[in-house]
This record gives sequence, structure tokens and C-alpha cells, in this order.
Amino acid sequence: MDYSITYYSESVQEEILELPDTLAARYIVLTRRMVALGPNLGEPHTKAFGSGLFELRLKGAEGIARVFFCTIVGRRIVMLHSFVKKTSKTPLRELEIAESRLKEIKHANS
Repeated sequence: MDYSITYYSESVQEEILELPDTLAARYIVLTRRMVALGPNLGEPHTKAFGSGLFELRLKGAEGIARVFFCTIVGRRIVMLHSFVKKTSKTPLRELEIAESRLKEIKHANS
């Protein structure tokens, strides 16, 4: 049975689809793999942040982007937040947005 991908909100889905072309293409390739094989693709494609938060790591000609996601019982992957990286470290604000949304998803599904 395949996994399914959902989005925290329509705006999250729109942000991801509006990523620069090579990053959006990489997102599509990796999420197809996630649907078939599960969310843990291993580095350099995915990385665990702890507490059920993971990041999908996208690299393309236009730069680097990250998409935070979590998994829910029932083989569901929820995309929580995306951003294009401008620095080598993940900005704290981006991480806080993802963690806040993760708490909401966990609370709604408990």
C-alpha cells in the first residue's frame, strides 16, 4: 500500500508548487519516491529533526529549498512548511513555523 501526501494548508501547497523550476521538479521526483517507498529516503534526500519532524532536501540550479513534513498513522505524509535557503543554517523562524504546525497536526490527530 502506497503512502499519501497531504498539505497543512492550501497556501503550503501553493508555496511548494511556486518553487523555482528545478526545485519544484526535484520535489516531484522525491515525493513520488516517498509515496512508493515511504518517507525515510535517507540523506541527502531527507533528514530527521526529532519529535516526528523531518525535512525534504531539495537542490537545483536555482539554489536549495527545504520542505518540512511529518508522518501520521495510516501512511499519511503531511507537508508542513517550505522555504528557499539563503544561508547554510536553517533559519530559526522557519523551524519554529514547522514545529508549531507539527504540534497542531499531532493534536488534531490524537
